[in-house]
Amino acid sequence: MYYETAEKLLTFIRKSPTAFHAVDTMKNILAEQGFQELSEKDYWKLVPGGQYMVTRNNSALIAFSIPENAPHRFHIMASHSDSPTFKIKENPEITVEKAYVKLNVEKYGGMLMSPWFDRPLSVAGRVVVSENGEIKEKLVDIDRDLLMIPSLAIHMNREVNSGYAYNPQKDLLPLYGTAGTEETFGKTIAEAAGVREEDILSHDLFLYSRTRGAVWGAEKEFVSAGRLDDLQCAFASMEGLLSGEKKKSIAVHCVMDNEEVGSGTKQGAASTFLKDTLLRINSGLGRTYEEYLMSLADSFMISADNAHALHPNYTDMTDPVNRPLLNKGIVIKYNANQKYCTDAVSAARFKDICTRAEVPFQTFVNRSDMAGGSTLGNISNTQVPVNTVDIGLPQLAMHSPYETAGVKDTYSLIKAAELFFE
Repeated sequence: MYYETAEKLLTFIRKSPTAFHAVDTMKNILAEQGFQELSEKDYWKLVPGGQYMVTRNNSALIAFSIPENAPHRFHIMASHSDSPTFKIKENPEITVEKAYVKLNVEKYGGMLMSPWFDRPLSVAGRVVVSENGEIKEKLVDIDRDLLMIPSLAIHMNREVNSGYAYNPQKDLLPLYGTAGTEETFGKTIAEAAGVREEDILSHDLFLYSRTRGAVWGAEKEFVSAGRLDDLQCAFASMEGLLSGEKKKSIAVHCVMDNEEVGSGTKQGAASTFLKDTLLRINSGLGRTYEEYLMSLADSFMISADNAHALHPNYTDMTDPVNRPLLNKGIVIKYNANQKYCTDAVSAARFKDICTRAEVPFQTFVNRSDMAGGSTLGNISNTQVPVNTVDIGLPQLAMHSPYETAGVKDTYSLIKAAELFFE
């Protein structure tokens, strides 16, 4: 069961090279299971027993299921669709010495830069086009090895292994082709979109690693791929939603965008997307605003964003006693300064969920002398104040284009999500 789940996760990740593709992949899976797509621009006609989904910016998605008896509380599991990468700039082609063509890119999110060198890359995202007098969005994925960021030979920088400060404007621009090529970048994108190059008005395009995900290790105990943070949690949340009975609460699968750059966008955790959706569910069921506030007081959110595992080469970077391990279960994350919103009550409730789901759990706290990152839990709470626990799955090499996790842990989170959505 662990390996089948891991392979299913890797298939999901292969289909999701960008946040736009991740949302599109989830939409297709949910639609096959009877979820009806709604639009924020239209009136919603909701009924008890219905299953629905709505997107914003085509990069964030909320799916929800309303039981027949339409209980007042919401059970929400939130994750995010984006990962650190490089975004293609406007007018991206740069000709070098009349010999090469490279692409102008900029960093998206806080990343490990060195692993991006010397591996096959490609481009995916969306283009906005003019088609028959209308402006439309089209998904694009150049499904072949297209780019490479070549390292500088050690002969030309003998001190590189002593430490090097990478400059993203100089060192991280990918090689596209030879000067004078007829296959310009614009032409390549247009062909992938099935439009004329002159019809493309704008684009949101990103690099992604072409290295395929793999299950590996002495006993095949590890799984590696790009974008495990946070598609591993988004996938587990969706699988739990689909398999859970969803009879005792309004089950909400929430996947936000732009967590890696602060969540402060219309489709991020700091936006009104979740709040707007919950309010529309409330009013669609004929309830008052006061009843909405009552519902929030009885609701619970799981903020699911991956966690740091104990590193085999850097054990001193981990707290002395809270040391998550791969394949040892879901990680509950704590921080006294509220980078994570776990408290004693929400931790107890989540531990109870794990116990009843018969899956292991463990704890993470940063070293007291080391600042950690934040997740979407507290940010979401500024719009939707509900009792929330921050959790994640343990992984190594977070924010690398190729990350590693335990082969058992995705299954554990699916089982916990399934019980939570019951």
